[in-house]
Amino acid sequence: MALAHQLVANRPLLPTPAPRVPRASISNARPQPLLGRDCRLTLLRAERRTLAVARASSSSSSSQTEPKSEGGEAAAAEGEEQPYEEYEVEILKPYGLKFAKGRDGGTYIEAILPGAAADQTGKFEVGDKVLATSAVFGEEIWPAAGYGQTMYCIRQRVGPLYMKMEKRFGKWDGAAELSEKEIIRAERNSGVISNRVREIQLQNYQRKMEQKMQREEDLRMGLRLYKDGKYEEALEKFESVLGSKPEINESSIASYNVACCYSKLDRIQAGISALEDALKAGYEDFKRIRTDPDLENLRKTEEFNVLLNKYDESFINENAINAIKSLFGFNKK
Repeated sequence: MALAHQLVANRPLLPTPAPRVPRASISNARPQPLLGRDCRLTLLRAERRTLAVARASSSSSSSQTEPKSEGGEAAAAEGEEQPYEEYEVEILKPYGLKFAKGRDGGTYIEAILPGAAADQTGKFEVGDKVLATSAVFGEEIWPAAGYGQTMYCIRQRVGPLYMKMEKRFGKWDGAAELSEKEIIRAERNSGVISNRVREIQLQNYQRKMEQKMQREEDLRMGLRLYKDGKYEEALEKFESVLGSKPEINESSIASYNVACCYSKLDRIQAGISALEDALKAGYEDFKRIRTDPDLENLRKTEEFNVLLNKYDESFINENAINAIKSLFGFNKK
């Protein structure tokens, strides 16, 4: 059975898809054309000048004051930020995108492969958030309700992938920790010697422990769902583990179980891809892979043999030894 079976005798599954929204209903709410960079800067400067005048007039004792806009004054007082921009794009596989799960459970772009389909559009930026994607088949658009479901749609999509994105300008709700250099730089720039460094280190440690506990819970739940035959729901849990910066052993276990889920669902290409991820992460129980009944559908393909022969050196060496024995007649009786 899948690697996850070592923990519980079950496999991972994907979350029940969120209510499917017809493409037309999404398109009706599409954002207005994006403003050019120069135009955005001009508007921002104009707003800053307006706020500056409002502040000056409110603090002045002069009887001649500028008229104040209630909305602008409230926004200045509350320090509201302009909403993030949205954009839409359609791309083909291979996408060349790496995703990560944010602390809000959303799906964010973690990396963009130079020269790949996503990079060639010139629209994607690291930190952008996925708002909606194409369904696995057809023209329907599914809201990106959760990381696991979103990754299921992206992995399994047949044909061009439509994506509605939120441009975050590098400001995203990621789960990354502050590096030691960033901590020291922040402390130095503050100009105050305090316990801030230790506080940040403690926060990073606590966040890391919380994430680890959540990954363990997702893995247990995924295995439970897999055992009950709820493969798509289990996929959501395993994908959630993979999107939360897992440790290497967690990554190999979750990827193996993802491969088993896809095999059960007869999604061969997605299953082969997940199995390769497991092998890259260090999964080395090749005997299990070659005999696990949950991978039966994958083993029927030529891609499976090519993949296993690439990573299973002991199998390659055994074949080589047998070939040499046959060549010199050692196997003859």
